[in-house]
Amino acid sequence: MLRLGKMLHKYGTPAYRLETHLMELADAIELRSSFIISPTSMTFVLWTEGHEDEYTHAARVTPGDLDMGSLSRTDEVVSDVISNVLTIDEALDRLDEIENMPSRYGRFSTGVSYILAGGAFAMLMRSSLNDVLWASLLGLVVYIFVLWGQRSKGVTNMLEPLVAMVSAFCACGIAVYFDASISIRLVILSSIIVFIPGLALVIGLAELSARHLVSGTVKIMDAFMMLFKLYFGAFLGMEVGFAVFGHSEYIGLPPLPQWTVWLAVATLSISLMIAFRTRRKHMFWSMLIAFIAYATSSLGSTYFDYGLGAFVGAFVVGVYGNLFTRFAKAPAAIVTMQGLIVLVPGSKTFISLNTYIAGEGFAYAEHAGQQAVVIFMSIMAGLIFANSALPPKKSL
Repeated sequence: MLRLGKMLHKYGTPAYRLETHLMELADAIELRSSFIISPTSMTFVLWTEGHEDEYTHAARVTPGDLDMGSLSRTDEVVSDVISNVLTIDEALDRLDEIENMPSRYGRFSTGVSYILAGGAFAMLMRSSLNDVLWASLLGLVVYIFVLWGQRSKGVTNMLEPLVAMVSAFCACGIAVYFDASISIRLVILSSIIVFIPGLALVIGLAELSARHLVSGTVKIMDAFMMLFKLYFGAFLGMEVGFAVFGHSEYIGLPPLPQWTVWLAVATLSISLMIAFRTRRKHMFWSMLIAFIAYATSSLGSTYFDYGLGAFVGAFVVGVYGNLFTRFAKAPAAIVTMQGLIVLVPGSKTFISLNTYIAGEGFAYAEHAGQQAVVIFMSIMAGLIFANSALPPKKSL
């Protein structure tokens, strides 16, 4: 129980789903249990029926990263234990194998995902081709600093503001010496989009709606602190860049055609599958939900308000995830996380912060903050309605 809980926490499982999953496993092996899970601590209380003695274990843990491949394999181990296919000892050996299993996505693939994510987001924002190319290049620069952070604890501690500052500084230099047509702020946002905590905000709100107040509040505050660090780094980098390189005369270029948003969705989906370490057998499901999420939210926004569009998209993502658990026998989070990223307005939160502090907006930035709040609420409502319309078969 302890080993499983720590591994699922490490792979980014939300607290309310993790507690429910552990209680189901405890019931299956005839244990009574109580769990308190937060992003930085875990408390296990286990006892048997009719006995007063309890086993209590408290552990300090670090917030986990999303790893859909390991999450899927760990869930298979739990299912095998519950169905008596594996013994407890065999399950522990299997968990050791999963924890020590190297990622099938190496540094090269991960670097490609950073490049694709930057370019894909710029395309989704209907920017110019030049913006897409420069955002992709700066995405590679960001990944170089991520690799540096893996070797240096000092860089790791300041990674978010550092990459935003470097990206902003480089964007200013590009605008002056190479390409005056780039939208500096949009290129900065696109290059650091992998750090924008839109999904973390949605998970935090989901935990609050499930009455997991401590974990939800902590995740929301952590997401906002991440946003503030990114914004400060971008703001500082732009100020230094303008002081060093000066200002350029912006030359606007026509945006990419409308059909390129579908190419952007496909590109973003590929980058997310690499970032989330999705297993090969789940890739089709993950790619499909990205298109479905974007199509349904866009269609809903066409006939209704943008908030209702996000509600429709989240509802479809939730139902799709619950169907996925029934057919693929795997956690719904494997596909719902992928679909939600297309919907979450983390970038709008960043844009509204820039507009509020600096008084300078991006393209389509009017009322971005208000839109972000409405979309967050709509996404949460859509997921709640989806779970009521089609209850999930799995707790993960």
